[in-house]
Amino acid sequence: MPPLDIRQRAIALLDQLPQNKLAAVVQLLEVLAEPAPQTSANPEEAPLLAVIQWQLPTSEQSRLDDLRDKCEWGELTDTEHKELLHYEDCLEHHRVERLEAFIALAKLRNLGLVEPNQRCFSFN
Repeated sequence: MPPLDIRQRAIALLDQLPQNKLAAVVQLLEVLAEPAPQTSANPEEAPLLAVIQWQLPTSEQSRLDDLRDKCEWGELTDTEHKELLHYEDCLEHHRVERLEAFIALAKLRNLGLVEPNQRCFSFN
C-alpha cells in the first residue's frame, strides 16, 4: 500500500480533474489495480514494461518528498530548490517516456489506450 501522503495527493489530483477526463482516469486506475497474470511478457514487451514500472529508488523518493514538503512551507535553500527542480525535470522526462511506452505497448497488443470494459494491460 502506498504511503498515506501519496494517496492523499492522488485524491487531491482527482478532485482537480475536469469531469470529461475522469472516466478515462478511472479506467486506467482499474487496469493498474488488477492483479497481474502470471504469464511472462514477450521479449518486445519486457523493455516497455520496465519503463512503465520504473520508480525512483526509495532513498531518492524520500529526499524528493522532503524537498517537496520544504518547498510547500517555503523553507528551501537555493541549492535545495535546484535539487528539487532537477528531480522534477527527471520525473517529467520519465512521464513522457512512460506514456510513450504505454502507447507502444497498446500498439503491440493491438489495443487502444482506453477501451471500455476491458482490462488490457498487465505489468508483470
